[in-house]
This record gives sequence, structure tokens and C-alpha cells, in this order.
Amino acid sequence: MKKLLYYTLLITFVSCTTPSPENYIQYIDGYWEIERVVLSDGTEKKYNFNQSIDFFEIKDSIGIRKKVQPRLDGSFITTNDSELFTLKIEDDSLRMYYKTSLSSWKETIISAKENQITIKNEAGNVYFYKPYQKIKL
Repeated sequence: MKKLLYYTLLITFVSCTTPSPENYIQYIDGYWEIERVVLSDGTEKKYNFNQSIDFFEIKDSIGIRKKVQPRLDGSFITTNDSELFTLKIEDDSLRMYYKTSLSSWKETIISAKENQITIKNEAGNVYFYKPYQKIKL
């Protein structure tokens, strides 16, 4: 009986503390910079400075991702290049599906909150993003 109670409490705790992938969407919009990457072989690469950052914007499950370069005055250098993606919830995960004239691929948002987004690509590399902070001199 104690085991049954223990497992019931454990399942209740896990299900209550596991965020729904739908809740991640609210945190994606904005300017994000890569903090570190854990490659599929376990190797970790840290980024102390990023020349370019990612800008995400989502409207009605359709998103755009652009690389931008911050300037000292707080503005950004942008190009016309951007990637469109569609958000879909599959297998209790939030996926970003990209399609260009040359390729198509998907990424999985492992977690997203106010101060960090974690994205895994198809190669198994996991990217940890932090919100972009304006350069202060």
C-alpha cells in the first residue's frame, strides 16, 4: 500500500511540475544569444561573446528567425535573410519546422522560460540561449 501511495504521489508531482510545451511559446519572441552548445558527442562549447544573435518572432504558430548583429548604439544590423518556421506540438514537445527552397529541417524546443531557451537540432546538438543584453561601455 505504501508503494502505491508513493508512486501516486510521484506521478502527481512529476505531472504537475512538468511544463506544457504550449507554455514555451510565450517566451520565444525576442533577441536571444547562444550561451553554450552541448554537441551530440557530449562536447561543450561556451560562447563568451556573440557577433550575431537570433531574433525570433511568432504570430499564430508561424515564426520568423533572423540573425542580427548588435551595434554599440543599441540598434542592429540586419539582412533580408530570414527563416520561416511553423510551430507544432508533437509527442509532448514543441517543434519548429523550417522549409526553404533548398532544405527542410526541424528543431525541438526542450524548454523555454523568461531567462533561457534550450533548443535541440536534428544532429542532436543542444543550444542554450540567454536573453540578449545590450552592450554596456
